[in-house]
Amino acid sequence: MARDARYGRYQGGDPLAPPVDLREALETIGSDVMAGSSPRHALQELLRRGTQNTTGLDELARRVHQRRREMLQRSNLGGTLEEVRKLLDRAVLEERKELARALDDDARFAEMQLAELPPSTAQAVQELSDYNWRSQQAREDYEKIRDLLGRELLDQRFAGMKQALENATEEDRQRINDMLEDLNDLLDAHSRGEDTDEQFREFMDKHGDFFPENPRNVEELLDSLAQRAAAAQRLRNSLTPEQRAELDALATQAFGSPSLINQLDRLDAHLRAARPGEDWEGSQRFRGDDPLGLGEGTSALQEIAELEQLGEQLAQQHAGAQLDDIDLEALARHLGDEATADVRTLAELEKALQRQGFLDRGADGQWRLSPKAMRRLGEAALRDVADRIAGRGGQRDTRRAGAMGEPTGASRPWEFGDTEPWDVTRTLTNAVLRDPGRVPVRLQVVDVEVSETEQRTQAAVALLVDTSFSMIIEGRWVPMKRTALALNHLVTTRFRGDHLQLIGFGRHAQTLTPAELAGLDGAYEQGTNLHHALLLAARHFRKHPNAQPVALIVTDGEPTAHLEPDGFAVFDYPPSMRTLGLTVHELDQLARLGAQVTIFRLGDDPGLARFVDRMARRVAGRVVAPDLDGLGAAVVSDYMRMRRGSNTR
Repeated sequence: MARDARYGRYQGGDPLAPPVDLREALETIGSDVMAGSSPRHALQELLRRGTQNTTGLDELARRVHQRRREMLQRSNLGGTLEEVRKLLDRAVLEERKELARALDDDARFAEMQLAELPPSTAQAVQELSDYNWRSQQAREDYEKIRDLLGRELLDQRFAGMKQALENATEEDRQRINDMLEDLNDLLDAHSRGEDTDEQFREFMDKHGDFFPENPRNVEELLDSLAQRAAAAQRLRNSLTPEQRAELDALATQAFGSPSLINQLDRLDAHLRAARPGEDWEGSQRFRGDDPLGLGEGTSALQEIAELEQLGEQLAQQHAGAQLDDIDLEALARHLGDEATADVRTLAELEKALQRQGFLDRGADGQWRLSPKAMRRLGEAALRDVADRIAGRGGQRDTRRAGAMGEPTGASRPWEFGDTEPWDVTRTLTNAVLRDPGRVPVRLQVVDVEVSETEQRTQAAVALLVDTSFSMIIEGRWVPMKRTALALNHLVTTRFRGDHLQLIGFGRHAQTLTPAELAGLDGAYEQGTNLHHALLLAARHFRKHPNAQPVALIVTDGEPTAHLEPDGFAVFDYPPSMRTLGLTVHELDQLARLGAQVTIFRLGDDPGLARFVDRMARRVAGRVVAPDLDGLGAAVVSDYMRMRRGSNTR
């Protein structure tokens, strides 16, 4: 049997959109974390800024607020009063034309009555309520005023009534009255706590065409009615006192009877009592030239309120805010489907970062970058360093460097586990000698020989990084951290036999894990305690007596603090002779341990340049003065130089 096929608009965003780029997101978050943000705040900033292909929440919120401003600047709330005034002026003009053709005394009296009409539109309409119109056109225009007022008042509470009741008959008006009476009776029963399920079903069966939103129960009916009624009240609050007085007086003329306004007042009382949390006291200032009727103004205020709520949702400023809080249907109505697709992409990005284990929540409830995330950040940092090294020419690919030593020229039989390259000449020679004259030559395992290479020594590497406040204010904080992550990733993935220790030094020194260094906040404290850092480096080297000690020092200032035997850090600027002496003494201790020392000098301070040059000469070390962009490449290259220059075991 053939099946019916239904086609509709796709609701899930762009089905051809590429998957979210977690690498770009993670690198952005990592950079913010290294600059001092918490992982959670860094994620929020990413969502606010967006990505290369996705609009962020800030831009969407800006568009929402711009749309709200345009509505306020385009419109004003005098539309109904202006329309009533035009109808009244036209009716009076047509009546005067008719009276001018009449010769009786009653016509002269009527002319005097029209001439004495008060300037207030509402009072004039009220005085003419019992006037005996001679012009049929004038009578029709006056009746249009009453009809317009009735439709506007209903349109404030029930969207679309102004158009739906145009040219309405008495029968149509009676249906409206019946609906309002039944609605108020239903809400009366609901407010008393009675079971209104059956009454609600009967009401919807009879009057459901007035409620296209199709509420499923009384609570949903109250929600939809209260939102619009509150907007109508905000519209009233936004009028000038003169406009409010005019409309209040005109309301009694709606449909030529006060019954409509009485029913609406009763309805408003029910809605205020049932939904006190709605904004009944707010107002807006419309400054434009486009006049709005009461119903149009109410719809505009509803839309403005929705835009304000949408702006708050996009701002994500309230406690516990989530992207799921954003009303995607409202967003699509105001900004289009592309905006909805952007929010869905951002939400998927946030969930994917957590689902794939890049963000962890610790026991204290705080978000942290996971070890997996740290590996990715280290990989990205090392990739950037490798690109920079390759661009300098003559440098080896860091992915291959250190895999083995330099060839010695000798070969030996292959053994299980060997990773050295084959000695092809010796291997083929062995096969030919084993089975002379056989063509083609057949290789066996016993024929294979591998080229012997130098065995590289293990290294104990101490990376000492300056964490004093000057590193932050000079913009060296993040490059320093990225350098440490790149080196850590290189050692842990390519030189796993080496032992790397990260040491940060400000007023005090401390050993740090890569994650701790990445999340380290800058503190405003004076002191560059290289002395303490060298003590920790020496302790690291002594833990690995069979490894080649390597000290890599990154700093932008002279030593200005030292550690006393009681553990108290002493700060002096300019550097005291005791600070300099203790620092040099510990550097000498590293030299006695056989450490290779390289100092990476950041900045152009002459005093620092003189100091590091003297220290380097004292321990036969090196000084490198890279720019910030080249810091990572300089440190990694120096480490690779040390590995290539290690002695053969």
